[in-house]
Amino acid sequence: MGDPAGIGPEIILKALGALRPSIASGELQITIAGSADAFASTARLMRLPGLDTYPGVALIDVGPAEGIVAGSPSALTGELAYRSIAAAVEATQGGRTDAIVTAPISKEALHLAGHNYPGHTELLADLTGSKGPVMMLAHEGFRVSHVTTHIPLEQVPGRVTPERLRRVIALTHEALLALGIAQPRIAVAALNPHAGEGGVLGRHDIDVAEPVIAEFKARGMAIDGPVPGDTVFVKMRGGHYDAVIAMYHDQGHIPVKLLGFSIDPKSGRWEALSGVNISLGLPIIRTSVDHGTAFDIAGKGVASERSLLDAIAYAAQLSRRKATAAAAAACAN
Repeated sequence: MGDPAGIGPEIILKALGALRPSIASGELQITIAGSADAFASTARLMRLPGLDTYPGVALIDVGPAEGIVAGSPSALTGELAYRSIAAAVEATQGGRTDAIVTAPISKEALHLAGHNYPGHTELLADLTGSKGPVMMLAHEGFRVSHVTTHIPLEQVPGRVTPERLRRVIALTHEALLALGIAQPRIAVAALNPHAGEGGVLGRHDIDVAEPVIAEFKARGMAIDGPVPGDTVFVKMRGGHYDAVIAMYHDQGHIPVKLLGFSIDPKSGRWEALSGVNISLGLPIIRTSVDHGTAFDIAGKGVASERSLLDAIAYAAQLSRRKATAAAAAACAN
């Protein structure tokens, strides 16, 4: 559900409407973890079909949402968001669902509720007992994995270690294979301008990234780098790469969101956002919308479900490929 004071309940109800044929045919089975109260009030306010109009859609009710005001995060909204995530993890680890798709949460509300996580990815890692998850953003054929995410910029160089870079490259390669790319091509973005300019602008790319990249090249992986950050994404857009490894949050997020945002030229407001956040390195499949809670438009009925539909499509694709791989492995044994 995400934070119930945000646009999560609204975009979920809208997505269910778009997916009604797939749900009715049984092609897609959906279980929602969230507050029944929040969905009922959202449906009434926005005159959308409620959850009870979708036979086959199950609900894990995480508690009442009385007193919640659209656009106003609180300890209650943070607690309900946390319970929704925990319930979804439990259902997926228990084999009752194949993947999790998350609507946006508020870090502020999460902290008000006493759950001190910097974001979804870190929370999911804790709930699943995982270490070192990796965030990948995807927009059509544009995919970016991140070595670091929600940390101060001054801490980035110390966190970009050979061990962390190896893990991100390996998980990214694995994810590309799972997405049906038989021979993945990966580029590693440089941390410093001009990849350090031979050491004049810093030696991190030379001393840390280059040896790791050389290791993977020696194993036969199609990988380039460090490629300067001001050209690597242009090259991926031109079809040279299937994914880029970004060193820090904004280096990877800005190009993906620049492509994914649809802007109304008259008002200057964003109308929709396409793109998906995929968590790598977890024991479960998890995808998410690539936007925030949008508290400024919550309750107004204007939120777009496009990114959520993209996230559901990615989750279904990854789930099918995981099932196919498991069946093939069983036959081989």
